[in-house]
Amino acid sequence: MTNDGEPVTCSEVDWDAEAASFDEEPDHGLRDPDVRRAWAGRLRGWLPGRAGDVLDLGCGTGSLSLLASEQGHHVTGVDLSPAMLRLARRKLDGRDAVFLLGDAASPPVAERRFDAVLVRHVLWALPDPGRALRHWCGLLRPGGRCVLVEGVWGSVAPVGIPAERITHLLGPIAGQVRVERLSGDSLLWGGAVADERYVVIAQARASGQERGETAAAGQ
Repeated sequence: MTNDGEPVTCSEVDWDAEAASFDEEPDHGLRDPDVRRAWAGRLRGWLPGRAGDVLDLGCGTGSLSLLASEQGHHVTGVDLSPAMLRLARRKLDGRDAVFLLGDAASPPVAERRFDAVLVRHVLWALPDPGRALRHWCGLLRPGGRCVLVEGVWGSVAPVGIPAERITHLLGPIAGQVRVERLSGDSLLWGGAVADERYVVIAQARASGQERGETAAAGQ
């Protein structure tokens, strides 16, 4: 999320224009076999062990969608960029996956429910992260999980969202919540990084969205 060392906000990026070169970043395209294996291994531990329905929000060119599909999951990807979606559809051609044009904060999935909601580097850029998290948790089946890969990038004027803020927002609306620090795993990023990078994994409450919304309203 930086440009020559300086942080760049999501709103400053023309994602359609970026689509053609997006996969050149090691952790975007996963073209390096070692990087790909590292992400596949992490994803295997984050997503449900049994094949299920995975909603990949802000899916970009579909690299994580592809890994999830290869692990047996049915994937629904959502992104605001038509150019990104074209590449994602091409990348997963012939697989059990569908890609929809829409807003990650309010994905166009109607009443569908999922076993996992996967979101990488999206929450930090949303104007109301708490509202998005409540909505995403409401899209989960009982026992499902939100997998949120996020970070804080840059040192002079950092952008991102700290893990502690996410866990605080999830407290009233999710069950078990855990954080895995990812900065030290250089294979994920194609090299060493100094930024804060992590994943938050939140288990859905058994009673689903209604309980979470009631708790949030009582804050």
